[in-house]
Amino acid sequence: MTASTVIEALALPREAYVDQRVPKTLLVENGAPTAGDKRQINEGIEEVRWLAALKPTTIGVPTYCDVTREYLEIAVLRLVLRPKARGNRLVELVHRAIPYPVLLISGDDGTVSLSAVHKRWAQNEAGKTVLDGEVIAVEWNESADARHWPAFLDALALLRQPRTTLHALYQGWIDTMTALHTARLTGTFVAGRTGEHAAQCRADLREIARLDAEIVRLRAAAGREKQIPRQVELNLELKRVEAARNAARARL
Repeated sequence: MTASTVIEALALPREAYVDQRVPKTLLVENGAPTAGDKRQINEGIEEVRWLAALKPTTIGVPTYCDVTREYLEIAVLRLVLRPKARGNRLVELVHRAIPYPVLLISGDDGTVSLSAVHKRWAQNEAGKTVLDGEVIAVEWNESADARHWPAFLDALALLRQPRTTLHALYQGWIDTMTALHTARLTGTFVAGRTGEHAAQCRADLREIARLDAEIVRLRAAAGREKQIPRQVELNLELKRVEAARNAARARL
């Protein structure tokens, strides 16, 4: 799987393409809060390209504005990473640096991922935007995604997303990524879940990730424990957590 495959699947109109290089200085000045982040940008990023600008004049979808945010356009970017770069952190820094909501296709020669995160007005800095929630991302996993990837790519197409506003369109891509995460657990890719249903899926996925970490911790603790009563206690707790995970998975 390559970045070109994902870009092609978006099926963006020719009028939306920009294809301009984004200078690293922009990322350093606007998205790097620490010296370490600045170093990561300079050393870990090979190139960032602004592929397309999605706005009313290029895709025919209206802007969005409320007291929390204003979406005048969506930027589609391509991030090329160098070997051993801290991909997750660099993805977040790129999203922070660009004032618009960004659909980011990132990776190196061996991986490709897609990410998005909503933006909102900063509370203490007029005209500044900040991330609104966690970055939602999916990375190509051959063993987990081979059966789902064709349906996922088909669901990414611009014309398959909601078109009422740019905010709804962007949320459509986030919901599509959520559907792939869900399919990895349920075995079935279901596109088109929106609103409360999609939000509940994201909440259940976060809960499953938390419970998976707790299961690993409890198993390790039970394996180290020498006291029989404490072993019994830990195993009972493990069964409770596993039951909670099964319940969250069933809701998906």
